[in-house]
Order: sequence, then C-alpha cells, then structure tokens
Amino acid sequence: MKIRQLDFLGSAIGEEQFPPADLPEIALAGRSNVGKSSLLNMLTNRKNFARTSSTPGKTQMINFYEVNGQFRFVDLPGYGYAKVAKSKKAAWAAFINHYLEVRENLIDVFLLVDARHAPSEDDKLMYRYIIERGFSGTVVMTKTDKLKQSELAKQRRLIEQQLQTQGRAVFATSASKTKGKYPFWDYLNQLFASHGLDIKMERQQEEK
Repeated sequence: MKIRQLDFLGSAIGEEQFPPADLPEIALAGRSNVGKSSLLNMLTNRKNFARTSSTPGKTQMINFYEVNGQFRFVDLPGYGYAKVAKSKKAAWAAFINHYLEVRENLIDVFLLVDARHAPSEDDKLMYRYIIERGFSGTVVMTKTDKLKQSELAKQRRLIEQQLQTQGRAVFATSASKTKGKYPFWDYLNQLFASHGLDIKMERQQEEK
C-alpha cells in the first residue's frame, strides 16, 4: 500500500493523554496476545511499527498510530489475561469503555479473535458491547496460518455462530504469511467512503 508516513503518537493511560480528536480512528480490540500489534505491522509493511510483546497482559495502555496523516489505528489493551488481579482487570475495562464512549472521532471498532480457539466469554461480551455502541461488528481472525483449510473453515463457522455475527464481515488473516492484507485494506476503503471520508489507500504498482 502507498504508505507515505507512519507515526506512533504515544501511549495513553488516561484521557488527558489522548491525541486531539481531529482524525478518524479505528480501534482494535481483543484478548491479550491475540495479535493486534502484529496485524498492524503486517498492514503497514513494517516489522516494528507497532510494539509487540510475547507476554500476555503486558500492553496496558491505549496506543495510537497515525497513517499518512489521515487516520489512526488504535490498539486497545488486551483483556482476559488470567494472571492479572481483578482490580486491574476492572480498571482496564473501565478505561477501554471510557475511550469507546467519549471518542467522537472513533468510526469503528474491530474485534480480533485467535482463529485456533472458540471465542471466550470476554470476546462475546466485547462483541455485544461493540454492536450495542452502533459499530459494524467486524471480526478479524488472526493466526490462521496455524490451521489447515478444513480446520479454518470449521473454526470460522464456530466463531460466527458463537459471536452471532449474523452476516457481518469476518476476515481471515495471518501476520506471518501476510494473509488477508489486501481484502482488509479494500474493506477499510469502503468503510472510509461510507463515513464520507476522502481517504483511499492505494496499492503500490508492484502490488497490483
């Protein structure tokens, strides 16, 4: 994709650290270690644009990444890590909910799920919340390279059934194999257009 500029705007632990609400934002939600940062790195053709961690529960802040000075990806703290104290889990949940409720420039929230597993109760709760907030309910399956095609089809049906996606968009991606990159960007272009935004990510000549 024609990505001219990438900027990490910083990590926020409170609303006062959010960047100005002057550009549309797309947030990525999901369990700890589901692969949000890896997905961002794949989409932007950068190995280390978004900070990755092999330790679940380490990303406790909201991270803001700006693309071409036109829009932002927002990496929300991962949820569901068993070794985190209940009080801290509650604080993270409240922080995420606050961002989703007050951020007027937030145009959508995508739920990322590990393709190898059935959605957790936390996934189901988050998905229902996303739908109730009026967002598209787009689901992104990660780590699909770990499954055979027959297994992937089975897992996709399971995820759609348990989340009750009801025909909403579900993408199969693999950061390590760059699978699903272009369909995802095409979908984002449609999303921008549906919000009346003059943003279109074009492919490089060699990608066509």
